[in-house]
Amino acid sequence: MQVRSNSQSNNRIERPLVVRALRRSIIRKKIAEYLFEISPSCSYTSEIAYNVKTTPTNVIGAIRGMDSRYKVEESLLSLNLIEEKSGGRNIKLYGITSFGKEMIGEMKNKR
Repeated sequence: MQVRSNSQSNNRIERPLVVRALRRSIIRKKIAEYLFEISPSCSYTSEIAYNVKTTPTNVIGAIRGMDSRYKVEESLLSLNLIEEKSGGRNIKLYGITSFGKEMIGEMKNKR
């Protein structure tokens, strides 16, 4: 029971950071929204890039972080919005987490 309250507490702390990160990068936001739309399915980098109309390099940066352009601490993985899954031989698939669904759902409802 105590673990649950810690998780809820951490989510309350993370929410403003998540909102700020998604507002600062339209690519992060588009990726999270795309994965929200295809949930519970997962997708791979080039497919995500095609659907959000950007390059695979930008997708990787938004998902994992990349130098100064995409801060690691504001990456979708670090913010616990998406998760990485193995699709077999060196194939990485990405899907939205339950916390990510909650955040994107709230943002869509506020529009």
